[in-house]
Amino acid sequence: MNEAAVECKNSMAKNVDTARTTLAVAYFSMEIAASADFPTYSGGLGILAGDILKSAADMGLSMAGVTLLYRKGYFEQHLDEHGNQTETASLWRPEAVLDPTDARATVVIEDRKVAIRAWKYSVAGLGGRTVPVYFLDTALPENSSFDQTLTDQLYGGDNRYRLCQEAILGLGGVAILKELGFKDVATYHMNEGHASLLTLALQDLFPEDFDSLRKRCVFTTHTPVPAGHDQFPKSLVRQVLGEDRVRLLESRGSFTDDILNMTFLGLRGSHYINGVAMQHGEVSRSMFPNYPIRAITNGVHAVSWTSIPFQELYDKHIPEWREDNLYLRYAIGVGLEEIRAAHKRSKKRLCRTIRNFTNVELDENVFTIGFARRAAAYKRADFLFSDLTRLKAIARQAGRMQVIYAGKAHPRDEEGKAVIRRTFQMIEALKDTIRIVYVPNYDMRWARHITSGVDLWLNTPQRPYEASGTSGMKAALNGIPSLSVPDGWWREGHVEGVTGWDIGDEEIPDTPMEESASLYEKLEHEILPMFYGHSETFAEMMRQTIALNASFFNTQRMLAQYRLNAYK
Repeated sequence: MNEAAVECKNSMAKNVDTARTTLAVAYFSMEIAASADFPTYSGGLGILAGDILKSAADMGLSMAGVTLLYRKGYFEQHLDEHGNQTETASLWRPEAVLDPTDARATVVIEDRKVAIRAWKYSVAGLGGRTVPVYFLDTALPENSSFDQTLTDQLYGGDNRYRLCQEAILGLGGVAILKELGFKDVATYHMNEGHASLLTLALQDLFPEDFDSLRKRCVFTTHTPVPAGHDQFPKSLVRQVLGEDRVRLLESRGSFTDDILNMTFLGLRGSHYINGVAMQHGEVSRSMFPNYPIRAITNGVHAVSWTSIPFQELYDKHIPEWREDNLYLRYAIGVGLEEIRAAHKRSKKRLCRTIRNFTNVELDENVFTIGFARRAAAYKRADFLFSDLTRLKAIARQAGRMQVIYAGKAHPRDEEGKAVIRRTFQMIEALKDTIRIVYVPNYDMRWARHITSGVDLWLNTPQRPYEASGTSGMKAALNGIPSLSVPDGWWREGHVEGVTGWDIGDEEIPDTPMEESASLYEKLEHEILPMFYGHSETFAEMMRQTIALNASFFNTQRMLAQYRLNAYK
């Protein structure tokens, strides 16, 4: 081999080594929807994490995701004829779809060593670029039978199980990155409080002062509901993490009334903190007034959530949109007939898929409303049915409508399960007037179908409990306007009569009765008359929804803001 070739080979080896040992961002999340084939997510938090990593791959950002493997997934939802939900494990074969790594690490849990290995999945981006996601797994023969289950189920078990899982994620995740060869990680991004124990691992790894460690950490809070923040009693923390960890936590003032709040731990350990929408930033500052909380509004991965008909339409008229989502602003110049034709194809596919999987026949020519969210009580999936007499009258006089519902309730969420049962009762009560279908086992595949094929996206959360929400953003990529309570991202995305409609007053929260009256007024006097009587105007609204909302509420813009403001 000649001298020039040797020099070139050495240079290439050096570049590979440098790439392996440095990492701009390690993104820690309890759930990551890296692929529709992996049941490693429950809802918006995991979908967001997956979308961020996809945009990181598109943009060539040096980033890696860290999460748990979940051999039993979240769960498979089964609904009987009355809407009673039962659950079974989401069994899959990680070995068939993930790449093994040689990385091994241990964490001490309850005074015993728990072995961890990492599986790798490469998230593909534009131009062949990739970002790795590392799935942590404790199903190793050297672990006890209990420890082998710690990476089995997402959001399963009791407080002890959950704290052990969070120790695997935070403490084990930092250790695994080191074993993988990442010697220099510039930023550790905690996507919610589940990963906050990584701040303790960094204290072990880098004997720096606490302020220096804080400069390495970014924290994103997602929930404005106090009960949604993980909290553990000091006695349990001592049992799981040991006395030394408890003393370190005490030295940082991490306990309040002998309770460890994982959100407070993440807040205290980070130099940059953000909520996930402008309004959520305000709500978070009121909840945590001693912390400088900013806001970076969520987004969705544009290519992943745009239907094939609309992808083809954008490729034809706006070929730059994949590399630069802001180009979707230029959808304002796309012909209305072409937008209608693309939507018609998406709607036809949705109706066909629902018929094949549920045996429910929907009419492609009937105005179709979509509501697909995690079945939590505050999301109020059944709010459309507040006044059945009024709703029936609207359907008979203003125009026919049909509704598609989907969403899982957590196995222990009895209120969420009750909402599903009430929706099934409404299916029966309204069967002669409004056709309603509840799609079971909602997942990423169904989300792509529903958010691209309906005519209107409905969102009715109880204010101010919607931190952001992203389902309406997915719909916007496909030209679908929203009818929504002014909460979360919709406070920024709403332009009345242009990108959709508000339910109730934007500035002063209405009573539920006032909100339902507003919802029915908009349906009866504006939305249905426009859809059936002024199709050009409705198509124009679809076009404006793309140009104004799809061009902004995407993870490409979101990640660019993180790079500018949070990732130093």
